[in-house]
Amino acid sequence: MYIGGYIVLVLFGSLFIKPFAAWICIVASLVLLALLTGGPRKADPAAAAGRPDEAAERQNEQETLAHRLQDAEQIVNSLLDHNPNAIGVFDPLGNFVRLNSTAETMLGYSSSELVQLPLVTFIAQEHLVGALEHLEQVKNGLPSRFETAVIHRSGYRVDLHVTAVPIVSGSEAGGSVLICEDITERKRVDEQNRYMAYYDDMTGLPNRRLFRDHLNETLAMSRMMERKIAVFYLDIDRFKLVNDSFGHDYGNMLLMQLAERFTRCITENDFLAHTEGDEFAFFFTNVSDYNGALAIVASINRVLEEPFVLEQYELHITASIGIAISGDDEDADMMMKYADIALARAKEKGRNDFQIFNADMRSVSLNRLRLESELRKAITNDEFILYYQPQVDIDTGRIVGTEALIRWNHPERGIVAPNQFIPFAEESGLIVPIGEWVLRAACKQNKLWQDMGFPPIPISVNLSVRQFFQHNLKGKIDQVLQQTGLDPQYLELEITESMTMDVDHAIQSLLELKQLGVHVSIDDFGTGYSSLYYLKKFPIDKLKIDRSFVRDIMVDPNDAAIVATIIAMTHHLNLKVIAEGVETEDQLRFLHENRCNEVQGYWFSPPVNADTMESLLTKSMQQTAAGRET
Repeated sequence: MYIGGYIVLVLFGSLFIKPFAAWICIVASLVLLALLTGGPRKADPAAAAGRPDEAAERQNEQETLAHRLQDAEQIVNSLLDHNPNAIGVFDPLGNFVRLNSTAETMLGYSSSELVQLPLVTFIAQEHLVGALEHLEQVKNGLPSRFETAVIHRSGYRVDLHVTAVPIVSGSEAGGSVLICEDITERKRVDEQNRYMAYYDDMTGLPNRRLFRDHLNETLAMSRMMERKIAVFYLDIDRFKLVNDSFGHDYGNMLLMQLAERFTRCITENDFLAHTEGDEFAFFFTNVSDYNGALAIVASINRVLEEPFVLEQYELHITASIGIAISGDDEDADMMMKYADIALARAKEKGRNDFQIFNADMRSVSLNRLRLESELRKAITNDEFILYYQPQVDIDTGRIVGTEALIRWNHPERGIVAPNQFIPFAEESGLIVPIGEWVLRAACKQNKLWQDMGFPPIPISVNLSVRQFFQHNLKGKIDQVLQQTGLDPQYLELEITESMTMDVDHAIQSLLELKQLGVHVSIDDFGTGYSSLYYLKKFPIDKLKIDRSFVRDIMVDPNDAAIVATIIAMTHHLNLKVIAEGVETEDQLRFLHENRCNEVQGYWFSPPVNADTMESLLTKSMQQTAAGRET
C-alpha cells in the first residue's frame, strides 16, 4: 500500500492548491501521521503470556487501528478522487501505479489501462526531452515544477503545470507523485493575448509592434553580414473616401483583400505588417539601391492593377509608397521614421507615387510638424477669419445668399488661403474643430447682419467629410443655432457629392438635418459618382455645378452639354441649381439661357471680408429698392 507516498502527496500538494483544499490536505496528513506513528508497539510475549486479559486488549487495539487505517485510506482516496488536479503515483521506473479520476479524464484512459504504462507514452513529442530531465531530477530525490503537455486518447493536446515530488523510502526515492494542473485554457488565453498584442485581428498580419521587433533583429543580422534592408511604408490613396462613402465594412473588406495581395510580393526572408488604418509596412532583405526598390514598387503596383470587387462595387486602387534603405547605424525606429517621411512626400507629390528617403526630406517633415503645431495654436488663439462670396439671382442680380470661406490670419505670414492648410487639417483630423469654428462664426455673423437690418439671406457653410460622418451631427448643429439665435432656414449646409456614396447614411443624416429646418446643397456636383436614382431620394434643396465645368463651357462643347444637362435635370427634380466659378459675361449669358437659378464667382465678387460684404449687401438693397420705384 502506497500510504507513505500519499502522505508526501498531500503535504507537498497543499502548497500548490487553493487554501480550502490545502487545509483539508494538511488535516488529513496530520491524521495519517498520528495514526501511523501513534499505534501500539509490538507486544512483549512474556508479558502477554502472564496477562491473558492484556493480550485480548492488545488484539482489540490492533483491530481498532486497522479500522482507523482503513478509514484514513478512504479519506485519502476521497481527497484524490475529488481533487480538481490530476494526481498520479508512479513506481521508480516511471510507470503508473495509481491515479485519480481527474487524471483518467485528462488522458482518456481508465486506471486499469494505464497501470504499468510509462508516463512518457503520453507526453507531447516537443516536450519529451524537457519532461524527462525533470523526471530524472525527481528520481534523484529532488522535487521539480515544470510545464509540459500530454496527448489525450482522442488526439487533442492538454497543457499542464506539473509539480513532481519523490516518494522517499529511507535514503532512496521509491517512486514519485505528480500533481498536474490543466492550464490549456490559460495557455489559450495567453496565446490569444499575445496574438492580439502582435497581430492585426482583421487581416491576420503582424502589427507595428511585431514589425518593429523583427526589423530590429534583422537590422542587427544584416550589419553582421554587411547587407542592407529596405523598409517600405505603403498608404492606400483615397482610402478615407472609400470608408466615408461606402462604410467601414467595405473599407475592412478592401483591407483584407489588400493584405492577401501584398503577401504575393514578399519572400520567406521579407516581412509584411498592417501597421494601422490603411497603412502597410514591408521590409525587404534583398534591396540595396534605387533599382532594387524600383523592382519592388513595380511588383506592388502589379498586384494593385486588378480591380477590387466589394460586393456590388468595383474599385481601382492606387498606393503611395515611402522607402528607406538602411545605412550603417539605423535602428528600427529610425528606419520606420524615415520611411514615414518619404511616404508623406510621395502623398504630397500627388499620390500613386513612391519616394526614397533622403536628408532633404527631414526639413519637409519638420515643416509638417510645425504646421500642425501652428494650426493647433490658431484654433486656440482664434486666428481664423471668414471671407464671404455673394450668391446672386441670375434674373434680378440681387444677392440671395453668401458662402462662408475660411482664411487663416497668420501672425507672421498674414492671410493664408485655405488650400495651404485645409488638406493637412483634413489629414490630421484638425478639420473637425476648424469646421465647428466656421459653422459657429458663420451663423453668428449672419444673425448679426439680420440684426443690423439687412434682408435675411441664407449663409452656406461647407461640411467636411469628418463632420458629416461624426456622431450626433444634428445635435451639434442644433446647438450652434440655439447659441447664435439664427433661424435654421438661413443656414445652408454644403456637402460634397462623394459624401453621398454611403447612401443609407447620407439619407438618414440629411433627413435629420432637414428636420432642423436647415437647407442642404450638394457641392461640386458632376465630379463624383452619385447615382441619379439615389439623387432623387436625397432630401436636398440645391445642386452646385462645379467650377471645372463652368470654366470651359464657352470653348468645350462637352462641358457645355454637361452643364445644360445638369441644369435641366435639376429642374425636373424640383431643385434649385447654382453655378460656381462664373468669371465672364459669356458664361453668365450661357447659364441664363439655360435657366440656371443662381450664380457665384469673380464676375460679381471675389470672396471678401465682412465689412466689404456689408457694402455689397447695402448696394443690393439699394438696387432692389430702385427696382421697386421703377
